Amino acid sequence: MSHLFPNYNKLPFEIVEGQGSYVKDEHGQQYLDFTSGIGVVNLGYGHPVVQEALLKQAETLWHMPNLYNSQLQETVATQLVQQIPASEEYAVYFCNSGAEANEAALKLARKATGRTQIISFQQSFHGRTFGAMSATGQESIHAGFGPLVPGFTYLPFNDAAALAAITADTAAVILELVQGEGGVIPAEKGWVQAVAAHCKDTGTLLIIDEIQTGMGRTGTFYAFAHYGIEPDIFTLAKGLGNGIPVGAMIGKAALQTAFGAGSHGSTFGGNKLAMAAAAAVCQQISEAPLQHNVQARSAQLMDGLKDLPAVETLRGRGLMIGIVLADADTLQQVMSHLREEQLLALKAGSRVLRLLPPLTITEEETAAGIAILRRVLAQC
Repeated sequence: MSHLFPNYNKLPFEIVEGQGSYVKDEHGQQYLDFTSGIGVVNLGYGHPVVQEALLKQAETLWHMPNLYNSQLQETVATQLVQQIPASEEYAVYFCNSGAEANEAALKLARKATGRTQIISFQQSFHGRTFGAMSATGQESIHAGFGPLVPGFTYLPFNDAAALAAITADTAAVILELVQGEGGVIPAEKGWVQAVAAHCKDTGTLLIIDEIQTGMGRTGTFYAFAHYGIEPDIFTLAKGLGNGIPVGAMIGKAALQTAFGAGSHGSTFGGNKLAMAAAAAVCQQISEAPLQHNVQARSAQLMDGLKDLPAVETLRGRGLMIGIVLADADTLQQVMSHLREEQLLALKAGSRVLRLLPPLTITEEETAAGIAILRRVLAQC
C-alpha cells in the first residue's frame, strides 16, 4: 500500500538521473526529455553553473527568514527588474511557487485598487490554491472544491468581449500570453494591446501570468516583450530556479505602498538556496546566445513537424509548442508510443501534445526528437 494520496496519475517508472536534455529511469533506460519537468528545468539537467551556485551556498547557509536583510534577494530582484523592457521601476516579492506568486498578485491588486472584481479567461490555468484556482477558468479544476473565492469572471480568450467587461469596478485582469495547460494557445498581439489600453483607461491592473512563458521559454526573457506592453504586475516560477522551488511576483514600484510590512509574507520565500539558484539562472538566460538558440530550435521544430496528416494545427511560441491532434484517444496513444521510442512529452487540454524541451537543447537533439515525433505521428 502506498502512503501517498493518489492525486497524480503517475507513470510506472522513476526518473533517477538527468544530464542536459536527457534523463534515465531506475532501469537505466534513457529518454530525450521534451518536458523540462513541466517547463521547469529550462537550462537542462545538471547545469554546471546552477549546480556550482547551489553547492557554494549550501556550504554557508541554507535558510534564513525574512527578518533580516538579504543581499541575495536584492541581487536576484535587480537581475529580474533589469530585464523588463519598460519605462517604469518595478519591485519584487519572492515566494515558493507559481500559485503563491499569483495569490500575491491577486491580493496586491485588490489591496492597491480597493476593488474586488477580477477578470480571467476560459481555459486559463493559474494554480490550485483557492485564490489561484478561483482565477483559473476551467471547471474541471474547480470540481468538488466550491464555493470558490468570489469576484472572478471568466471570459472567452482572444475575444473582444473582454474589452467591454473591463470597467472602473474591475480590480485586475489576469491572463497568460500563451495558455499552457489550456492547450498552448497564444494570445493575439492586437487583442492583448487592446486589453492593456482598456486597463489603463479604467485604472484596472493588468496581471500577466508568466509562470510557464517567462525565463526565456518564448525566446525573450519575458514573453510580454513580444507584445509591446508594460504589465502592472507579472508572476514567475517554474524556470526561475531550474528545479529549485522559487516564485516571484513583480509589480510596478508605485504599488509598493499597498504591500507594506505585515501585509503579506512567506516563511521560505527568498530562501538562500533558492536565491542562489535563481541568480545563476538569471545570468544564464539573460545571455543572447541562449535566446537565439530558443528561436532557432523553435523554427527547427515547427518546420520539422509540419505537413503531417495526423497534425491538425501546430501552434505556440519559442520552445512552448502545441501539436493539436484529432482527439483525446489519439493523444494518449501518441504519448504512449513516444515513451516507447524514448521521448517524453506532455499533454495540454484534451487533445494537444505539448513540447517544452530545455532551452539549451542542441540542433542534433532537436533533430533526434523530430525524427521520433514524425515516426510516431505517421502511425496515427
